[in-house]
Amino acid sequence: MAKKPSMPLRWVRLDNAAKIYPAARRNNWSNVFRQSVTLADDVDTDVLKSALEVAVKRFPSIAARLRKGVFWYYLEQMAAAPDIREEYSYPLTHMSRGEMRKCAFRVIVFRNRIAVEFFHSLTDGTGALIFLKNLVAEYLEQKYSISIPLEDGILDRKAPPKEEELEDCFPKNAGPVPASRKDTDAWHMSGEPQRDGFLHLTCFKVSVEEALAMAHNYHVTMTVFMSAVMMKALLNLQNEKNPNARRRKRIKLLIPVNLRQLFPCSTLRNFAMYTVPELDPRLGEYTFEEICAVIKHKIGAEFTPKHMGSVIATNVGDEQNPLVRLIPLPIKNLVMKAIFDSVGEKKSCLTLSNLGQVKVPEAMASYIRRFDFILGVQAAAPYNCGMLSYGDTIYINFIRDIKDAELERHFFAVLQELGLSVTVESNENER
Repeated sequence: MAKKPSMPLRWVRLDNAAKIYPAARRNNWSNVFRQSVTLADDVDTDVLKSALEVAVKRFPSIAARLRKGVFWYYLEQMAAAPDIREEYSYPLTHMSRGEMRKCAFRVIVFRNRIAVEFFHSLTDGTGALIFLKNLVAEYLEQKYSISIPLEDGILDRKAPPKEEELEDCFPKNAGPVPASRKDTDAWHMSGEPQRDGFLHLTCFKVSVEEALAMAHNYHVTMTVFMSAVMMKALLNLQNEKNPNARRRKRIKLLIPVNLRQLFPCSTLRNFAMYTVPELDPRLGEYTFEEICAVIKHKIGAEFTPKHMGSVIATNVGDEQNPLVRLIPLPIKNLVMKAIFDSVGEKKSCLTLSNLGQVKVPEAMASYIRRFDFILGVQAAAPYNCGMLSYGDTIYINFIRDIKDAELERHFFAVLQELGLSVTVESNENER
């Protein structure tokens, strides 16, 4: 009997937001983030390998490798699932160019935890969470012979991917007028580098009920409330380091926002933008109420279809410029890296990305203890922070590549001053 010919591997161009990430890479830095789930029982790696084979076929734009074209990078679907790795001594180790050419994501197991690390060109936090939930759903169905309904982000894994899941949603939602890129620089933290490359991870666990009640007291959302805690901690840290108020720099926090909430789009690729509230400490002291108000009004003013459409238009306009399109990729990389360095991370102290409340079907819930979201450190700054809530707990993960945990201490102090009870975990004892 003749062998059935194999289907050609699917490939897709990088979406508009993804194009900057390959150019911005450094030899010691890659824009990678992690999402993980902790189960009730230890992971059976053989079953997980089988589940991963299913997920690779179902999510071709996420289970992909980064390829280089003449004018742009692109993603090529994986022919088979990558090997499952054992955990390193710390998360988000550097993902080299060679590794990305083979596979731009990792699946890592440690006891009862499944972690997936994604190069940011593959997807954003929302798409990554869909991938992780479906990988876990497939694992649980195979391991425990249960049936999980198609709800709360669980998709039909036997069906082919839908075209709308693979869509670049930026061009069709670009506004008629581009936004300006002019902005002011932010204060950047510094400290003694961790010479051995170790990344320090600190997780703050806070009660959802307590934090939500506190946020409601200030008439703000959970994202605004925790962003205010972060900005207050940054203010206090800079005040401690620089007693001269006139010499202090702006405190600016980059807060990603999910554009699927504004525009009709079901993509599993990147479709997020950001807003950057700021405080000028030279103007005097800020109460917590004032900080909440600044962030609330900044998000309210900018998280609209018109404003975000104008920001999208700026980025899409650069990509669609006929001269830019014809520039060979090596020259494009130099230009985009310069843009990233000048208008990217200089404009904020760090990122605080909140994935919100993670929901799973009831059939999965008894097998799952927690979810976590960890951003990689910035290229030129030592911190980043990712958070989400699952069940009755908020998990706030700080990561840093300097020795001293100064920001974490101030963040903890602000939470305590507000009257919230906090549990702290760290990977320090895992070294």
